[in-house]
Amino acid sequence: MNIAVVGLSHKTAPVEIREKLSIPEAQTESAIAQLKNYPHIEEVAILSTCNRLEIYVVLSETEQGISEVRQFLSDYSKLHLGELRRHLFILLHEDAVMHLMRVSAGLDSLVLGEGQILAQVKNTHKVCQQYKGVGRILNQLLKAALTAGKRVRTETNIGTGAVSISSAAVELAQIKVSCLTTSRVTILGAGKMSRLLVQHLISKGATQICIVNRSMQRAQELAKQFSEVEIQLHPLSEMMSAIASADIVFTSTSATEPILNRSKLEAVLDDSRSLMLFDISVPRNVAADVNEISHVHAFNVDDLKAVVAQNQESRRQMAQEAEALLEEEVAAFDMWWRSLETVSTISCLRDKMETIRTQELEKALSRLGTEFAERHQEVIEALTRGIVNKILHDPMVQLRAQQDIEARRRAMQSLQVLFNLSTETQSGEAI
Repeated sequence: MNIAVVGLSHKTAPVEIREKLSIPEAQTESAIAQLKNYPHIEEVAILSTCNRLEIYVVLSETEQGISEVRQFLSDYSKLHLGELRRHLFILLHEDAVMHLMRVSAGLDSLVLGEGQILAQVKNTHKVCQQYKGVGRILNQLLKAALTAGKRVRTETNIGTGAVSISSAAVELAQIKVSCLTTSRVTILGAGKMSRLLVQHLISKGATQICIVNRSMQRAQELAKQFSEVEIQLHPLSEMMSAIASADIVFTSTSATEPILNRSKLEAVLDDSRSLMLFDISVPRNVAADVNEISHVHAFNVDDLKAVVAQNQESRRQMAQEAEALLEEEVAAFDMWWRSLETVSTISCLRDKMETIRTQELEKALSRLGTEFAERHQEVIEALTRGIVNKILHDPMVQLRAQQDIEARRRAMQSLQVLFNLSTETQSGEAI
C-alpha cells in the first residue's frame, strides 16, 4: 500500500485550467465512486477549493494507481493527458502526508497562513466519510492533518493579520479606487466568501453595499450579521440593474458557467464611468471577453498574487516555526503507519487465543452440567474474555509502540515462533 496525492493548485495551473477541474460538493459522491471503481485505488479523499484540486488516494499499486487518477482527471476536465500532465504534481507517502499538513496549516495557500483552508479540509473529511471514500488510512491522515493545522494556529502567530482571498480582493480594490467610503459596492452571492467580503469592506470604510443572491432568505441572514451598515438586498432578477448602479462589483457565486459577459454589461453600463469587477470564484463568474470593454476593469483570483506578496515576507519567520511543528506531526503519523505492519500478527495471536478460550470454555461448561452452565455461562464467558484481554494487552501495546523497525519485526517473529502463528497473513511488506 502507498499514500499519494495527485493534484494542481494556484502554483501549478492558471485559473482557466483550475476551473475545468473544480469538483463541486454535489459531484463528490460520483467522483469518489468513479475513482474507487479503478482496480488499484483503495481509498479516496477529494479536496477542491478555488485555488486547488487535490486527490488523496491509498493505492495497492503505486504507478498504475497514479495513472488511473490522471485518467480520471483527464476524463473529468476533457483535457488531453499531455496538456493536463504539465499542470499536475504528484507526491508519494511522506511527501504527500507533509503536503496535506502544510495545506491544512495554510502554509501552501495563496495567502500564507489563511484560516479558511482548515475548515475546507475538515469538510473534505466529513464529506468523504459520508460517501465511503476514506478508510482506515485516509481517515487517520485527515485527522492528523486537522490536528496539525490547529496546532499551527494555536502555537504560532502565523494567522495573525493573515488575509483571506476575500480580504486580498478588498485590498486590491482599495488600491485600484480612490476611496472605498464613497464607492457603491455590489456583491453577487451570499456564501462564506461574500460574508468575508462584507466584513473586510466595512473594516476599510465601505458603507454603500448591496448583495444580489438567488435566495433572498440567505441574503437576509448575511445582512443581519452586519448591523453597523445598511445593506441593500436584491433578487437575482435585479442583478444587472444593481451592477449598473455600482462602482465596484465582487462576484462569489457557485455558478459553473460565467454569469457576466461583454454583451450583458454593454447593455446596461454607461460609457461615462468605469466599473471595477473582482471575480473571486472558481469556476469564474466573469467571462474573459469583459476585458474588451474599455471602461470595465476585471480581475480574477490570479490577479491577487501581487497583493498577497506584500503580506508574505512578514509571515515567513512564523512559517518556519510552523514547519517544525508539522515535522512532529508527520513523524507521529509515520509511527502510526509503521505500526500497521503489526496488525496481522496481533490479529493472528488474538484469533489463536480466542480459539483456545472457546475450546476450553466448552469443555469446562460440559463438565459443570447443563443447569449450572446455563445459569452461569454469561459470567464465565466474561471472566475468560477478561483474562485473555489482560494477557494480550501489554504485548500488543509494546509491539505497536516499538519505534525501531527492526526491533519491532524481531518481536513479531518471536511471537510467531513462540505461539506457532501462521506468517502467511503478515502484512508488513505490503505496507
